[in-house]
Amino acid sequence: MNFSAEILCVGTEILLGNITNTNATVISQGLASVGVGLYHHTVVGDNPQRLKDALEIAFARNNLVITTGGLGPTYDDLTKETIAAYFGKKLVMHAESEEAIRSLFARWGRPMTENNLKQAMMPEGCTVLPNANGTAPGCIIEGADGKTAIMLPGPPREMAPMFRDQVLPWLEQRSGRVLRSHNVHFFGIGESALEAQLRDKMEQMENPTLAPYAKDGEVMLRVTAAAPTPEEAEVMMAPVIEKLQEHFADLIYGVDVNDLQTAAVQALQQKGLTVATAESCTGGFVSKRITEVPGSSEVFGFGMVTYANEAKMKLLGVQEETLRQYGAVSAQTAAEMAAGARALSGADIALSVTGIAGPGGGSTEKPVGLVYIGVDSPWHSEVVELNLNRGYAQQRERIRYIAGSHALDLLRRTALKK
Repeated sequence: MNFSAEILCVGTEILLGNITNTNATVISQGLASVGVGLYHHTVVGDNPQRLKDALEIAFARNNLVITTGGLGPTYDDLTKETIAAYFGKKLVMHAESEEAIRSLFARWGRPMTENNLKQAMMPEGCTVLPNANGTAPGCIIEGADGKTAIMLPGPPREMAPMFRDQVLPWLEQRSGRVLRSHNVHFFGIGESALEAQLRDKMEQMENPTLAPYAKDGEVMLRVTAAAPTPEEAEVMMAPVIEKLQEHFADLIYGVDVNDLQTAAVQALQQKGLTVATAESCTGGFVSKRITEVPGSSEVFGFGMVTYANEAKMKLLGVQEETLRQYGAVSAQTAAEMAAGARALSGADIALSVTGIAGPGGGSTEKPVGLVYIGVDSPWHSEVVELNLNRGYAQQRERIRYIAGSHALDLLRRTALKK
């Protein structure tokens, strides 16, 4: 069956921002894995009329609605009642659920108030979803018109295992297909430039599909295929990814890799190399990102923040004449910082970053956003000049972040040249 789905999360606390709606994330990811198309997210408060209205809108545009919340024992838990009425179903006591609730309270050693049995009242003819982590069972109602409602409890620790262990297998059995995706990560090209090169191809593709996603200084291209089995989906995606890698070889830093720092550490590990860092305007941000990666201790053991000129001279051996003639923010200083860091640390590769992150300190000759990144190694040394000023307010942290990303990408490229 081809499902088109909507997630309908019930809870005034979500609308007020008192809790984060993590349930929608879990369900969205799960639906994608079993090939169910998800087209809308809706949040509605604990109000029966607004819930009824939201339900009617959802079923007017989709044949599958998955709800979370409103299955508890209190007077404002009305999801089940509202959906049962929509399908013209009566609520009847479900003996197994009643027994499970009574047993749970007995195990807890707590008296059970009668309103808890409200949770065991289920729409007649539904498929009951036992709750191994709480008192409120979920359920599935299938209507004669092809519409289906799946009701899940609100607490994530109850919802997630019920959805994963009971709902996903139920959906997978009926959808007859799976969706699989791979994420191709680009650095050094903007989303619009990448989309311009691929627009015709993306418009023609139906299965697999390509979809770009912009990140800070990066672009991710998601390749997705729908097929009866995961293996068939992989076969469909493989030539698409291969062509992307051939065409954009210099711009792709990885497939299904977490981030640039992970790609850089993996490149160092692959080549058996080590790195050291010498940072000025980034203030240790590059070394921080490297050490975020598990296993980075194998490749990184030395990082230095030399913010002042005296530190650059005393610790890294930057020449006073270089600083006097070219300034701290210059290609010459970046080159000497990298060379000094490699000599001091004994690492195979050394990175340096020096620049003007702002908001002050810029000039006509050296504006805010001017950054130099140096790399030094026995097989490759270079200095890259960047202008990262985009005219944004409060762009200091963005300049520092993008500068760090360029440094990590330069590190990755240098390692792979070995």
